[in-house]
Amino acid sequence: MIPQEQTNEDELELNDYREEEQVIIKTHERINQDLNGEVIKIEHGYVELRLTTIPEMVADDIGLIHGGFIFSAADYAAMLAVNERNVVLVGSDCQFLSPVKFHDEVNFIARVRHKEGKKRNVHVEAYVLDIKVFEGEFKTVITEKHVLKLKLLDDADIDEREGSLD
Repeated sequence: MIPQEQTNEDELELNDYREEEQVIIKTHERINQDLNGEVIKIEHGYVELRLTTIPEMVADDIGLIHGGFIFSAADYAAMLAVNERNVVLVGSDCQFLSPVKFHDEVNFIARVRHKEGKKRNVHVEAYVLDIKVFEGEFKTVITEKHVLKLKLLDDADIDEREGSLD
């Protein structure tokens, strides 16, 4: 029989280890998870997300879910896989493989596949039960500042462009 003191110490060490491994979400903190999916699991470079379809996503009388909601959830999963405060999407190559209908639960898996400087490529797959309904490659960039606070053109570039419009 293990002494009670020993068991408690072992549990404390295990809890300390789990806390070190916990990933804190750094991006898209205010996103509406009803429309973009709920985080099920997050690790460095990896995310599992579940999108439960709701009436606001329905595109027709038969119950088809608009593909934009599937794309949005996949984009959100990609952003979380990168999990940097100022990550932005710069491109994607996506395939919608099967329709999604009202009442479906769509499970997304996103993995960072390539890192180069501030660039990240994220592979995202989505399933309804065992059927793959979506697959995409998302190209992202991590910016120094929030994308809405970046100064994309300097004053000389603006003057030059305005001069060419005359």
